[in-house]
Amino acid sequence: MIDYGYIAVAGAVIALLYALFLFTYIRRHDQGSPKMVEIASAVRQGADAFLSREYKVITPIAVIIAVLIYVGIDLPLKTGGATAVGFLIGSLLSALAGYIGMATTVRTSSRTAQAARKGLGSALTLAFRGGGVMGMAVVGFGLLAVSSYYLAYQNTIIHTPTVIAGLGFGASLIAMFMRVSGGIYTKAADVGADLVGKTEAGIPEDDPRNPAVIADNVGDNVGDCAGMGADVYESFVVTSIAALILASLITSSKTLGNLTSLVSSHQLLVYPLLLGAAGIIGSILGGFYIRKGIKKDPMGSLNIALIIAAVIAAIIDAVTTYYLFSDSRLGWALFSSAIVGIVVVVAIERVADYYTSYNYRPVKSIAEASQQGPALNFLAGFSSGLKSTAPSAVVLVLAILSSYFIGYYASGSNVLIGVYATAIAAMAELSLTGVIMSIDSFGPITDNANGIVEMAGLEESVRDVTDELDAVGNTTKATTKAFAVMSAALAAVAIFFAFQQAVNNQITSSASLMSKYGLTAGMSLSFALSDPRVIIGLFIGSLLPFYFSSFLIEAVQRAAGKMVDEVRRQFREIPGIMEGTAKPDYAKCVDISTTAAIRELAKPALLAVVTPLVVGFVLGPLSLGGLLIGSVTSGVFLAFMMTNGGAAWDNAKKYIELGNLGGKKSEPHKAAVMGDTVGDPFKDTAGPAINSLIKVLNTISIVFITAIVIYALFV
Repeated sequence: MIDYGYIAVAGAVIALLYALFLFTYIRRHDQGSPKMVEIASAVRQGADAFLSREYKVITPIAVIIAVLIYVGIDLPLKTGGATAVGFLIGSLLSALAGYIGMATTVRTSSRTAQAARKGLGSALTLAFRGGGVMGMAVVGFGLLAVSSYYLAYQNTIIHTPTVIAGLGFGASLIAMFMRVSGGIYTKAADVGADLVGKTEAGIPEDDPRNPAVIADNVGDNVGDCAGMGADVYESFVVTSIAALILASLITSSKTLGNLTSLVSSHQLLVYPLLLGAAGIIGSILGGFYIRKGIKKDPMGSLNIALIIAAVIAAIIDAVTTYYLFSDSRLGWALFSSAIVGIVVVVAIERVADYYTSYNYRPVKSIAEASQQGPALNFLAGFSSGLKSTAPSAVVLVLAILSSYFIGYYASGSNVLIGVYATAIAAMAELSLTGVIMSIDSFGPITDNANGIVEMAGLEESVRDVTDELDAVGNTTKATTKAFAVMSAALAAVAIFFAFQQAVNNQITSSASLMSKYGLTAGMSLSFALSDPRVIIGLFIGSLLPFYFSSFLIEAVQRAAGKMVDEVRRQFREIPGIMEGTAKPDYAKCVDISTTAAIRELAKPALLAVVTPLVVGFVLGPLSLGGLLIGSVTSGVFLAFMMTNGGAAWDNAKKYIELGNLGGKKSEPHKAAVMGDTVGDPFKDTAGPAINSLIKVLNTISIVFITAIVIYALFV
């Protein structure tokens, strides 16, 4: 019988081939006037220069960590280098997914601006297709990495499940580097450009007279494209890995009873991979709904494309389940959990849309508060972000509750399968990564297109089209961040259970370790809240997202301060900028953002990598387990608050710029611009980076758990 892992590989190849097709489709379109091409080329060169410098910093770090993993993990466990190989594969494809997405979006923006001359439908279609290259590359590389690793090391995974965590650690670490540095870059430029250009000089957002305008447009690509691509890629990989670790634990379990026949051919191992392949087909077919004939409601059209993709994926999932599990009760229970995950995508998208779109009350209330000045704008935006966590929590709790108990009762009260069912829900959610990322990357493409329209001096009717698409893009970016955060929360349940199992498997394999942890035959280590070591870990873990975010926001503050000084200097020292007779020094501003982003990366990266290792080796696995749970419970809601609140501030500004409440250059508009500058590092730097922080903490803990259990000082 064919190994179903090869079907998953085929699905990954289809995604990558479709990404190539979309890329060639985009390249055939008109780039616009020479001025538009010049602007787009400057943005592309700035983005390429930034990623080149970033990769030169990241590469030696990744190699050193791979060597340490091989020496410290693979050699003692005799895994043949499986963990280190996985780390390198995860790292490489994470970097590649981010680069391909960025390389496409910077080439699509001028073409989208030119297409906007033909109407909303043409611009919408081209921007969505450009985003589709990133979407298909991200899910294609993610599924290729996990399914290929499964085929190469499936026997090792069955006997030593934690080896596959190396793949997730590589993906998570590089994603965090790219997300953090890209976020610092983009918001240093954006905040600096807004504070001087819009607030002090009174010129439009993308006015070519603003020295920071090119750096700002570069930032949209390195943050929202390269950073987001690597982020969602690692979410896909880590969630897949959580499901595979649990599947291997179930497959090797001796307490399955009449379920044994249903897992005899690694069905539970390949099922999450096949869900990923089904989502790829659904995403491709759903994307065909976006077409040039669309004349209005671009957000509604994107939502319909998402729903079509979800329905098609669900149908393919049903067929897959039937053939894989022979019409069994367990199979249909797992399919039901997959449906829960698909519903989560639609539900969390609606929550984020409600709290970040200017079509709804929360954003309008922020705009209205701007009439009384910046302070009330800040309070309204912050409170809206805080409120958005409640419906997000409801979606999360219902998803975990329903998926767990569906699997638990269908398997005859098997806890392992209950948790596995929750992992399947998370995997089904992420199976729609292709269409979700297509919608997300639409955002920075239209943002850059809007800038090109302004800088190239195109007619007002074109600006009206790109303005509308840009505002929609702010919402789509917020929904994708909510999507990534929700996946982290769902996957955390499975990852923590896998962590517990790995700890106890290691302890019970040695009489000396049983003695060290005060256990007798038949006992296992209990992660109970009555244990002060677990409570200590909870406090440390709950603190981490806040302290981590403080580094990022402070980094943006410092870098933006330098950008403000530089823009003011150029306005002061270069005669003719404001009259349009002299050209600003764009390169200097690009260099400020690049240097700051690379330099400021060290502190948050060290915090994420070193903290779990110190806690684990000093305080032991119980405190480390508490840390993992604490980081998720605080981090998820802090991330929701910052991403939704930040996007709401941004769209409140857009709402006023449409002519409401006085329009551009009015006092409410100035207050809204100030609110947007506060929201920018929330939504594009700190908020989305928390997702990567959670994944790094979890994967590094599982990778090093053997050494931690053996050498922990206080247990």
